[in-house]
Amino acid sequence: MAEILSLSGVKKAYGAVTVADDQSWALDEGEALGVIGPNGAGKTSMFNLVTGTIAADAGTIRLAGQDVTRWPAARRCRAGIARSFQVPQPFGGMTVFENCLVGAMQGAGLGVAEAEAVALDVLDRTGLLRRANVLAGGLTLLERKRLELSRALCARPKVLLLDEIAGGLTEGECHSLVETIRNVRQTGVSIVWIEHVVHALLAVVDRLIVIDFGRKIAEGEPQAIMNSKEVREIYLGIEADA
Repeated sequence: MAEILSLSGVKKAYGAVTVADDQSWALDEGEALGVIGPNGAGKTSMFNLVTGTIAADAGTIRLAGQDVTRWPAARRCRAGIARSFQVPQPFGGMTVFENCLVGAMQGAGLGVAEAEAVALDVLDRTGLLRRANVLAGGLTLLERKRLELSRALCARPKVLLLDEIAGGLTEGECHSLVETIRNVRQTGVSIVWIEHVVHALLAVVDRLIVIDFGRKIAEGEPQAIMNSKEVREIYLGIEADA
């Protein structure tokens, strides 16, 4: 498969604090890549670098082979990079449908009629269609998570970045959301998913990378990564021989 997104030697530091240390990895078209690591490892900062909300100090970010390293965030979104946020950030005074229209019109640059059609289709696929006319500020946590996903999908992304979208959910809610994300994969969108709810991640992704202190320390088949000595020591916080 062709690469849809790649990072090569990407670095970012704030004084003595390094949040991205020579980050290099690639995502194939249609692939789902999981990202794990302890709190403060630089995972969300990596998303900020990919989306352009912070600028890299060095290295190259490519989308479908095109260098987007110096592109602003809005241009990257229009080119096909969309994300959800760890803490849902809906426009609380707007309806679910209106939130999705923002994604379609501003994120994908669609006209009103096409944006409306896209929003309705996405809400149907993410299980929020019946809540389309409800104010986003009145949604449950699961519904707010679904709205984060829906609004990102309305931007018609080639690459979808999910930041701890399963965090804070009950077991049943998490299972329901995993099924929705599996359905999203069938549309062909490529996914990078940061998550601490590891069993949810393992139910979806094809490959895992592990981040610690801004550096990629492991990459490979999910179960092999979870069974590795280095991951047990760094990510799970236990002695390898415990």
